[in-house]
Amino acid sequence: MSELAIEQQNKLGFLDRFLTLWIFLAMGIGVVLGVTFPSQIESLNDAMTVGSTNIPLAIGLILMMYPPLAKVNYGLMGKVLQDKKAVTLSLIMNWLVGPVLMFVLALTFLGDEPGLMTGVILIGLARCIAMVLVWNDIGGGNKEYGAALVALNSVFQIVTYSFFAWLFITVLPPKLGFQGQVVDISMGEIAESVMIYLGIPFLAGFLSRKILVARKGEQWYSEQFIPAVSPMTLIALLATIVLMFSLKGEMIVELPMQVVRVAIPLTIYFVSMFFVSFYIARKMGVPFDKNASIAYTATGNNFELAIAVAIAVFGLNSPEAFAGVIGPLIEVPVLIALVNFTLKMKSRY
Repeated sequence: MSELAIEQQNKLGFLDRFLTLWIFLAMGIGVVLGVTFPSQIESLNDAMTVGSTNIPLAIGLILMMYPPLAKVNYGLMGKVLQDKKAVTLSLIMNWLVGPVLMFVLALTFLGDEPGLMTGVILIGLARCIAMVLVWNDIGGGNKEYGAALVALNSVFQIVTYSFFAWLFITVLPPKLGFQGQVVDISMGEIAESVMIYLGIPFLAGFLSRKILVARKGEQWYSEQFIPAVSPMTLIALLATIVLMFSLKGEMIVELPMQVVRVAIPLTIYFVSMFFVSFYIARKMGVPFDKNASIAYTATGNNFELAIAVAIAVFGLNSPEAFAGVIGPLIEVPVLIALVNFTLKMKSRY
């Protein structure tokens, strides 16, 4: 292996080793920036937002997901979908257990706050198609399984999200004595979100492997190119966290109790989804790396879509949008803890 590859691997190892520390530092820096320069950050954010898409955030997420998708051997993805047990478990956890669990938690903890309740339900309905690839990559998941399950989720998301939003937000809450709201979001708008946050990095990763392996060979691609681009994931992750926390730093400081109220059901949700999925898959005899991919996919949520829908339907300063923004702020540290747990479990699996 070349000296460059070894050097890049050492850099990635250093970032991996202290990732939890870097995450919390990034969160702290973001909050400080948001509190110190609130008007400047808000003006910059407005200038860099097109429709409901924040351009710097979109770039950060795309860069974050590109290395994991460049590592995927796309020729093996077809075999993933042949594993009926694993795919069925993933679909049940994502499209039955996840939405129902988040709905129940939202009603239980936020029933007296319809806006926050709706925002949390929107998070539960948006299955993860983006950042889960980062957790899967650094947490020992199977690359091909992770990519295939994310692709499957994206298709289900386009087809079912509008119906689920109508069912869980407009129809069911009034029947249970809670206030319902109308969420009007089209399949086209959801497809646009999927194409931005998943389609672009998917295409870039696929073309990178196809073109570079053909020109340079599999060994060069695996030993030099992948180690060179791998640190991009964690660097982009940290930059994205700074950005997210800076955009809402002032709000987090001014409304700490609302943050806590949203954080409680979200934390219960993330932890429950992960351990239930991990336990069931282990009992089914699913290998560790595939189990990790299923668990991460079941646990994570597409906060980009949830935030975009909340802003488009209820407005930027709505409690629904507030809850949507709090989602990734809670998900990131919780998933980091779960990644560390998974890596420790690997030797005992």
